[in-house]
Amino acid sequence: MRVRFAPSPTGALHIGGARAALYNWLMARGSGGTMVLRIEDTDRERSTPENVDQILDALAWLQIDYDEGPISQVQRSARHEEVLQQLLADGHAYRSTATGEDVKAYKAQHGADKGFRGTPEAEGAVRLRVPDDGATVVHDLVRGDTTFQHVHLDDPVIARADGTALYNFAVAVDDADAQITHVVRGEDHLSNTPKQLLVYVAMGVEPPLFAHLPLLHGPDGKKLSKRHGAASVQELRDAGYLPAAVRNYLALLGWGDTDDETLISTEELVRRFDVTRVAKNPARFDEQKLRWMNGRYLRELSLDELTAALEEYTGRAGLRDAVQISREKIQTLADFWPLSGFIFDGPGEDEKAKAKWLTDAGRGALVDAHDALAGLDTWELEPIEAALQGVVAAREVKPKDVFQPVRVALAGTAVSPGIFETLQVIGQEESLARIQAAAATAA
Repeated sequence: MRVRFAPSPTGALHIGGARAALYNWLMARGSGGTMVLRIEDTDRERSTPENVDQILDALAWLQIDYDEGPISQVQRSARHEEVLQQLLADGHAYRSTATGEDVKAYKAQHGADKGFRGTPEAEGAVRLRVPDDGATVVHDLVRGDTTFQHVHLDDPVIARADGTALYNFAVAVDDADAQITHVVRGEDHLSNTPKQLLVYVAMGVEPPLFAHLPLLHGPDGKKLSKRHGAASVQELRDAGYLPAAVRNYLALLGWGDTDDETLISTEELVRRFDVTRVAKNPARFDEQKLRWMNGRYLRELSLDELTAALEEYTGRAGLRDAVQISREKIQTLADFWPLSGFIFDGPGEDEKAKAKWLTDAGRGALVDAHDALAGLDTWELEPIEAALQGVVAAREVKPKDVFQPVRVALAGTAVSPGIFETLQVIGQEESLARIQAAAATAA
């Protein structure tokens, strides 16, 4: 099996493109086959080296490797010209100066559903000659057979007048030369497939098998876009997701061989993936589900592994103790600093939390808590908890009436890791200083 991933370098790698890359990779690795990376850079204005780097960076982060490439489509222009001249010589293609207006006029005369047929000329763009009769059938591994009657197909332009190959011609030549056996891509390419199959026929080459994947939608059922949250691989990375979790989630968007499994290792995906089990209906990308899954993956990491990941993500060192008390509360790497950054940078400025908890009663609770904690000889969880519970009992209040003022004093907000664990990690001297300062400012 030989598969390929062939993105256009016109921007960041979209999540839908990443899923196509993943499915191709799973097929190659599961079959012992070959994964080819081809960069389809024929869009001269939008294809840039920076965008190529974005694609390579996204694939590297996802840990999707390839065996051949990256191959630049533009750099194969000599080969495209060679095949183009052969098709012209064999009568499978012809030159025509027909414009878009000419095509409209033709259809007005012959009927809107009648495919355009041009007149061969000595110059002009090159069109592929579509047979007047018969049909091209796309045998699709996901969607089944789709029939395209030739009478409805225009003779497509396959090269500009200057000889520059256009997409549907170049992609067929490149796939044929690379001996690609399976083309797995989004269903938005389905309308291109009959044109490409006709190029294969004209070349006298056996076409690959096709599998067109349903497009991704957001939770609202509309085509996935930035309004649904992260829309590119780089955005997922920057939002603090783990590559393994993203691979797992993307694999399940439209595919699955059981109804109840959610967490599947990459090794298992390689072993079990079957493109014929991809659903025909659009899959819904729900970032909340991805967050949940990522949280599960985070909790499977060892403390050292998670600490290393967070230190790399935040650019801060010495996080181990804070990670230990925060790990059960975070679902992405990005969740860590808003939850625990106060341990290192001091209390935040949540005015709403301060107004609620740093009251007259709160000040009394802080004073008592300070005195109880200051008297501890050892700064461990059990004596810290016993000291604060003693304050609760002595004041005859609910635990939150003591714990929350202390939490706001330490964190500057009403949300933090466990209060006893937080006190221990911050340390006795710094904790007492923060409690004393908060008591002095309490209303």
